[in-house]
Amino acid sequence: MRRREFITLVGGAAVAWPLAARSQQPAMPVIGFLNSASADGYASMAAAFKQGLKETGYLEGTNVAIEYRWANDRYDRLPALASDLVNRRVTVIFANSPSIPAAKAATGTIPIIMMSGDDPVRLGFVASFNRPGGNITGVSILSGELAAKRLDLLRELVPHAKTIAILINSDFGPSGHFQSDVEAAARALRLSIEFLQANNEREIGEAFNTLTQTRADALLVGPGPFLDSRRDLLVSLAAKIAIPAAYETRSTAAVGGLMSYGADVEDGYRRAGRYVGRILKGEKPADLPVDQATKFEFVINLRAAKALGLEVPPTLLARADEVIE
Repeated sequence: MRRREFITLVGGAAVAWPLAARSQQPAMPVIGFLNSASADGYASMAAAFKQGLKETGYLEGTNVAIEYRWANDRYDRLPALASDLVNRRVTVIFANSPSIPAAKAATGTIPIIMMSGDDPVRLGFVASFNRPGGNITGVSILSGELAAKRLDLLRELVPHAKTIAILINSDFGPSGHFQSDVEAAARALRLSIEFLQANNEREIGEAFNTLTQTRADALLVGPGPFLDSRRDLLVSLAAKIAIPAAYETRSTAAVGGLMSYGADVEDGYRRAGRYVGRILKGEKPADLPVDQATKFEFVINLRAAKALGLEVPPTLLARADEVIE
């Protein structure tokens, strides 16, 4: 064999071998990330989710891919977005609370890791917390069930309050339980309450216009991704009319909200990311118990209190998990 032919033969084999080897390597798993909110409003949640994945050995773009589907608070878009992920044959789907029904309807076989703000057993997503039994498991933070505690803390912080306005996103499933719990707690505390709907930004503006005309002494903001992702707007509007307001998440207190009490939602997303990692490693959702939130945060923003002329009781400061100065 002539030297030129030998070099050509060896060179061609060297090129062909890596291609053949790559064709035998397993395809990178793909996660479908289905969320009712927006990428901007929930950037910190997505980062927490990826941190959970990293803790189980998965790094986006290195050994796992993520297909993001954001509904931008258009819940009517969720079924189509869920079907699109199923058609793309993703390995596992993550779904936040409003997205779970759409994901469940789209597939009974692809594993679904949920981030639920309501009771997933009562809603029929899982058979039980310990043995989910189907293709769905994940994290439950029961955000709507902390209403009474949040209302009580707001009353302690604003002891003169007699009438509390309640801002509620009725499109968010757990809002029904939140509303009934607030009503019961208000009766026990002998407070008057007024519910204001906020299912879009126009209604948020209308609700605050109403607040300027009513005699509400304080504001309690209901749970859900829509209201949480509007934290900057809500804090700005509350400051503009100088009304003390309580929120669900620490992130709202961090941007200037007076106080917050609720489950650590970012930690919930991190734990959901860990569950997705466990699924990618071969575990089955039917065998993974639903991870229930045990970490709740009470945060007081002293700068906001000072701006409102509120004196925070020392007993309340002592109970806070974090005081922002």
